[in-house]
Amino acid sequence: MSPILNNNTAATIVGSLLTRAVTRDDITQALRPTKEQRTVLIVIGAYTLGILLLWNIPYLNIILLPFKLVTVSLHEFSHAAAGVCTGAKIKSVTIDPDQGGLTQMQGGKWWCVMPAGYLGSSFLGSLMVFSGFNVLASKIVSVVIGVCLLATLFWAKNWLTRIITVLFAGLIVGLWFTPHGAGLRYVVLFMGVMSSLYSLWDIVDDTVRRKSNESDATKFAQRTHCSSRCCGMLWLLVSLIFLVGAILLGLAFLKDDPSLLDSSK
Repeated sequence: MSPILNNNTAATIVGSLLTRAVTRDDITQALRPTKEQRTVLIVIGAYTLGILLLWNIPYLNIILLPFKLVTVSLHEFSHAAAGVCTGAKIKSVTIDPDQGGLTQMQGGKWWCVMPAGYLGSSFLGSLMVFSGFNVLASKIVSVVIGVCLLATLFWAKNWLTRIITVLFAGLIVGLWFTPHGAGLRYVVLFMGVMSSLYSLWDIVDDTVRRKSNESDATKFAQRTHCSSRCCGMLWLLVSLIFLVGAILLGLAFLKDDPSLLDSSK
């Protein structure tokens, strides 16, 4: 028998084994939430409802202001990070009290930098939602978010940006010392839900509803000569995939935390 036939046979056997290993029952079992995961899903739902309600209630919406500004910081960090990765020199990152942000840079690839704000902050939000299913994962992701904020602080050129990034970075450090990291876990989860919703809302508001004529999607559409609504819908779809994927991956791979189970005995 020739080596080629042997290789083909081996590939067929491996493919057959993989097909048998991953069945519908396996997928169903992997995505079936445990008791602890059901609690996390309920918390995600409660966060979503609370954020949407506070978002639209005058005066009470000021409660969300600090978290909105942190989300804007992550949005601007994503622009800056994409710029650095494509050879840009970052001049400044600023945030204003109207929850707006601006990243100024020289150079870089516009086709990478412009979508990075929405999609980058959406990805970071989804990463925080994913980590909310496990304390250790939350600690790891909190370090990633802390590094993002410190980078934003390095580029910051106004006091509001500096204050917001320092306060939230300090909050992350402080929450590391809460019992079993539960405080850190649920704050990171809240920020994940907040960042994901804010990104989705921003995309809809700036493109589908066309509230802003100077949004990233509008500028991207001008460069590519396509509809800003088309760009917005595409980015919205990607952001939704990030969020849904984060929840499904969390259910599949981050089962009950052993440290929490041991402490409850």
